[in-house]
Amino acid sequence: MVFGRSKRNQAASAEPVTLKLLVAGGFGVGKTTLVGSVSEIKPLRTEETLTEAGRPVDDIAGVEAKSTTTVAMDFGRITINDALVLYLFGTPGQDRFWFLWDELAYGALGAVVLVDTRRLEDSFAGIDYFERRRIPFTVAVNHFDDAELYPAESLREALDLDEEVPVIVCDARSRESVRDVLVSVVEHAMRRAAAGQQPEPRPEPVS
Repeated sequence: MVFGRSKRNQAASAEPVTLKLLVAGGFGVGKTTLVGSVSEIKPLRTEETLTEAGRPVDDIAGVEAKSTTTVAMDFGRITINDALVLYLFGTPGQDRFWFLWDELAYGALGAVVLVDTRRLEDSFAGIDYFERRRIPFTVAVNHFDDAELYPAESLREALDLDEEVPVIVCDARSRESVRDVLVSVVEHAMRRAAAGQQPEPRPEPVS
């Protein structure tokens, strides 16, 4: 007979499940703000000041006031409950840093694609990335004060999303709002897993 701790003691000492989520989207859409607003630890940030030399490569149309940019990732953590902790990895938005996405996406349960309705085209690349790799994602519309608010179905059509993809309006500055988005991602990923839809396996390196 195998002896062990009582069920009561096991429950009391059980470690929470930790899950990895990505926060993606176009340049200046609010990814760093989202991670910072919800993280219970001081977020790790890899921001650098935008320079004149970078202006020909970084399209700042619509975000001219932005003075810094993420060059590697943002990292934060949030405890949903005693049994679940989420680790958040914010991806860089510019094309020249997309080579980092594959490393950041490895082992991720799901993702948030943050959208600015004034620059919808900036979100196409992120949506395409997760669709191709079969990684579950939620589209979170970061509602800027001067942006028009559109019905979810109109956005779904404009972004050519499958019916199963959740679309949520949020405020990246609000902890409660961001928490709702993250819960949506986890629930969506669990539904996909229950239906047997798994992410695309990571390709083996060529020797």
